[in-house]
Amino acid sequence: MQIINFILTYFILIFTVIICVSYLSLALISAYQLLYYKRANSAVNYNMLLSSPNAPSISILAPAYNESKTIIDNIKALLSIHYNNYEVIIINDGSDDDSLEKIIKEYELQKVEYAINYKIPTKEIRDIYRSTNRAYRFLTVIDKFNGGKADSLNAGLNISQNDLFVAIDVDSVIEPDALLKMAKPFMETNKERVIATGGAIRIANSCQIENGHIVNIEVPKNLLARFQVVEYTRAFLMGRIAWSRLNGLLLISGALGLFDKSIAIACGGYNHNTVGEDMELVVRMRRYMYDQKIKHRVVYIPDPLCWTEVPSNLVTLSRQRNRWTRGLMDSLFIHRKMFFNPKYQSLGMLGYPFWFFFEWMAPVIEVLGLAYMVYLIFIGAVNWPFFVFLFVFVYLFSVAFSSYAILYEEFTFHKYTKVTHILKLLGIIFLEPLSYHFFNVYCSIRGNISFLQGNKSWGAHERKGFDPKK
Repeated sequence: MQIINFILTYFILIFTVIICVSYLSLALISAYQLLYYKRANSAVNYNMLLSSPNAPSISILAPAYNESKTIIDNIKALLSIHYNNYEVIIINDGSDDDSLEKIIKEYELQKVEYAINYKIPTKEIRDIYRSTNRAYRFLTVIDKFNGGKADSLNAGLNISQNDLFVAIDVDSVIEPDALLKMAKPFMETNKERVIATGGAIRIANSCQIENGHIVNIEVPKNLLARFQVVEYTRAFLMGRIAWSRLNGLLLISGALGLFDKSIAIACGGYNHNTVGEDMELVVRMRRYMYDQKIKHRVVYIPDPLCWTEVPSNLVTLSRQRNRWTRGLMDSLFIHRKMFFNPKYQSLGMLGYPFWFFFEWMAPVIEVLGLAYMVYLIFIGAVNWPFFVFLFVFVYLFSVAFSSYAILYEEFTFHKYTKVTHILKLLGIIFLEPLSYHFFNVYCSIRGNISFLQGNKSWGAHERKGFDPKK
């Protein structure tokens, strides 16, 4: 029994150290890459891209299901993007609220005849609308039977006319120059073909939004949303930029991503059998490129390009994180052939194993470790000095890592301009490891159980709307 205790104790210690070293390494790579990005793009005149004949054409696909509270402002933001050759396609996925009626009235829509080429099978499209007002000539609205987000995006792909497409959550607000920054890597001469780009996501809760634009940035008043500010900043600024540098990026946020349409269609579009369609498509596109022996990259843009509303109550957040876990497991199991497979280079040897061990398995191992700790307490065999050392080490590392992410954000993009903003975020960092972290672990375990039960549901997500008072 003592040998088993010894092995388990040091397994937990070694696993914890490996996680910390991995995250610290990613942080250092991110810092280097972010400084390089800032220097390389400091003198770029993005407005020159507006008149460039080489600028790719872009279709913006925005699925909408019961988004009545924010739909008009969101479409206004999409129509005011700075780009010279793009179209906006709103896909009403069988909403049972008044979303479609609001859009028809606000944008003077009427039904049009349209020959649909179902390159990717989807639920039936009922009607297609275009505006009678030339000011909205770039807007197309699809009304279809409900089939979920993946099915809606595939319907948008079937209708879209342009070379690249943006997948965006309709409840998000993107910066006016977002497409210019995301399209730039596609235009740069490189031996590796860029197949997708993604940008940083920030939290819009409590921010003031007028006519589809962020006019005043605030730290969320809601405590749960504030935790997510720290979480998103850490994930995007200290994680994805490093994986982009290593060419091991597996995920582009479903809130904002720009993709090569021809590659996406060649791969069969979005998989409607998973709730993690955004991650699964990126992995499938990359796997396709490796199988075709085509050098390629997925590029992350660290600029905050998109603002989105996040859940502000435990029930809705729990559903979201449950879904994220199931989506992650789907992607990992569907593409398990890539696991430590040198054929897939840095993606198979670094990216996939990292997500497998540290994004999926880490919460499971943590729960097993806690259960083991309870067992040791019950039998009176706890090594208290070791336990206290490990707890303090992990807690301080978590606080330091999150503090580093927040401060680095302020030194680079400085979106939160008030001292009180920084103090609120730094204050929440000390609470996160003792509260919000364990909630996420709980949601991850529930997600594992739901996955094993075959749960494929999306889960309801009630929008509160962009209210600066919340």
